[in-house]
Amino acid sequence: MRIPLAKPFVCEEHIEAIKKVMHSGRFISGEETRAFEDEFARAIGTKYAVATSSGTAALHLAVLACEIGEGDEVITASHTFIATVESIWHVGAKPRLAEVDESYYTIDPESVEKLISKKTRAIIPVHIYGHPADMDALVELAERNNLTIIEDAAQAHGSQYKERLVGTLGDVACFSFFPSKNLTVCGDGGILVTNDEDISQKAKMLRDHGRKDRYSSAMLGYNYRLSEIASAIGRVSLRHLADWNTKRREIARSYTEALSNESDIMTPQEATWAHHVYHVYAIRSPNRQSLREWLMNNGIETGLHYPIPCHAQPIYRDLEGDVTLPRTERICREVLSLPIHPEMTDADVEYVTSSVRQFNDNVSR
Repeated sequence: MRIPLAKPFVCEEHIEAIKKVMHSGRFISGEETRAFEDEFARAIGTKYAVATSSGTAALHLAVLACEIGEGDEVITASHTFIATVESIWHVGAKPRLAEVDESYYTIDPESVEKLISKKTRAIIPVHIYGHPADMDALVELAERNNLTIIEDAAQAHGSQYKERLVGTLGDVACFSFFPSKNLTVCGDGGILVTNDEDISQKAKMLRDHGRKDRYSSAMLGYNYRLSEIASAIGRVSLRHLADWNTKRREIARSYTEALSNESDIMTPQEATWAHHVYHVYAIRSPNRQSLREWLMNNGIETGLHYPIPCHAQPIYRDLEGDVTLPRTERICREVLSLPIHPEMTDADVEYVTSSVRQFNDNVSR
């Protein structure tokens, strides 16, 4: 592909950080991981951070640490990666899936309210694509119904809601460091952040076989540790995150200026209270498949985030039965992610937008 959908930024600082770990001989649960946790917590604005082997692992630990389990219900969006829902199933709880907002694609608080029952224990809002969910409305619902809020911030490193960083708006939050994310460890990785010491301590034990010390396991746990190499890469990436997010926002602004008046193209919206960090730049088109093929033939990689909503996944239907969410289904039929990453040049952006406009011209003839 001439222009890839995503591209992790790797610099000499990353290479030197990896060399340092290699020479140290310590590859698990060392100084790099502890430093990464401390630095990430300070950057987000929480007291605690627990590094994990993936964003999925962070979500699983968060649900476990909040003592959610068999017989409980957790409300989340259907328009998300399946890992959000898996974290609920894996503790024996039941996921209840809500509609999303038509403009921002984040969970709709009105839809959430309709799903709250006596069995509901938590809400997992997803800050999808890098745009924050409407947290004030969700926090009000949670407080009124004594519910826990677990933020799925896997795509939202540095995103803000009313000038507050996501990850600080609920009881606990989870980030992913997958290679395509705004902040990556060049492989799988994740982190859980919280201001609750009890949640933090439980998560630390659960990620390391339930151990309080080297030899004593106090609970049934998992091997969800992040490696020292990944942590070292994450520390370097964290120092560049603000600049990378600024670049993503510049690219998004250029895309929107070039495409907002194109027929049959809906560009992403940004709420007045939001600071969108554009993990992906998702347009909508009724001609999505034809447009995608056109762009691929012109050397432009695109993505589908996500063509099958969680409630339409075979596993969800097998476990939970049929659910209809018309708004979510319509969005999932039309969304198409254009390339966006910090190494894109102005020429790259112009080539993508001109290719989209050329497709539209051909369709309209």
